[in-house]
Amino acid sequence: MRAVSLILLVPAILTAGSIAFSQSRIPAFDSEHDVHVARFGEILRILRENYVDEEEVDYDKLVRAAIEGMLESLDDYSRYLPPEKFLQLQEQTRQEFGGVGIRIERRDGRITVVAPIADTPGERAGILAGDRIVGVDGEVTTDFNTSDISDLLRGKPGTEVTLTLYRPENDATFEVTVVREIIEVESVPDAWIRDDAIGYIRISRFGERTGREFLDALEPLEAADMAGLILDLRNNPGGLLSAAVDVAGRFFDRGEVVVYTQGREKESRNEIRSRTSGRDRQYPIAILINSGSASAAEIVAGALQDTGRAVVVGQTSFGKGSVQRIESLREGAALRYTSARYYTPGGATIHERGVAPDIEVLVPAEDAARLLRQRNRPDLDPTQFLDRFGHEPVVDIQLEAAVEALRGNTLRADVDENTEPESSRAQPATVK
Repeated sequence: MRAVSLILLVPAILTAGSIAFSQSRIPAFDSEHDVHVARFGEILRILRENYVDEEEVDYDKLVRAAIEGMLESLDDYSRYLPPEKFLQLQEQTRQEFGGVGIRIERRDGRITVVAPIADTPGERAGILAGDRIVGVDGEVTTDFNTSDISDLLRGKPGTEVTLTLYRPENDATFEVTVVREIIEVESVPDAWIRDDAIGYIRISRFGERTGREFLDALEPLEAADMAGLILDLRNNPGGLLSAAVDVAGRFFDRGEVVVYTQGREKESRNEIRSRTSGRDRQYPIAILINSGSASAAEIVAGALQDTGRAVVVGQTSFGKGSVQRIESLREGAALRYTSARYYTPGGATIHERGVAPDIEVLVPAEDAARLLRQRNRPDLDPTQFLDRFGHEPVVDIQLEAAVEALRGNTLRADVDENTEPESSRAQPATVK
């Protein structure tokens, strides 16, 4: 295990009251690394032996605080991951976790089951949509948020969790004990084709199976003679770089650069190329993004826009253009740190700039929240939606703009059919 050097700079602080001074012997060291490690060790020892509240200077607590403070001083993405957080991150990228298999939301101030996922312990235990979770393992949870409840429901597969449920339908409170299993989470929750032959695919995150899920969604649309594709990456926070390349690569020639990363050394440039061939996919593409589209989502949007393969519609993306490397540490912990930034094939950086749309369509904040709710609840018809959330579904003006952009491309492709094409692909219009 390679040693990690820690640097902790403590400014001088003058405080009211008595101050006692003491001097410790500082040994001589040969390297700058050793000097700083010794400085940290010296401060750690002094605090451990002399700080007034002994409980506050536990070695593990002090070292963890020092590490977290050091990483937070670098950027927003470098973090120390204790074992439980590292495990959660692994579950997210694997798109699976140990749990009971229910979707929940806060409704009328209560944590309510949206629906059990098919063929999961929650469904088999008889949990129904509308059930309220009022307790977990004997602990009252009426004031918990959805994140708190999710943490309690997740756990090692094979372990039990007891839910106390209230069912408004018959005014009954009861307990259900469920054995956790591995729950798989889809990253491509929506895929359909409109009457005008325009296909739609939404990717909610980029995990280990996203490339396969995307292809499984894309091929049936292509088999239905899809004339154009809308790829919805709004509110997609990103994920695995490899998954982004798998998705974007479906529209690139094999071996073509999709994205490249660059670290602090010149020789650290790493070109990531398509491993598949998309040369036969000549239909126009529109990509939907907003300020919640980040990281891997920006790689896909930036790569397809940069190479003229797609028109981007919506709002400028988040601007998270850095690559995080994760190295495992002792006792199941991990270190996540920024090791490089990524660039589009043409050399454009996304970091702190984002991907600017070709067709800008701004959505008021209130409508944006409603649209997000609509996309997450396709199971509700307009009447049910109104009853549940107190407002009717709103028109998705960004989606409509993408449809109009594709219609224009399709018409232009038909007009140019008998002319010599400039490219083997139908090129999208770029409107600023």
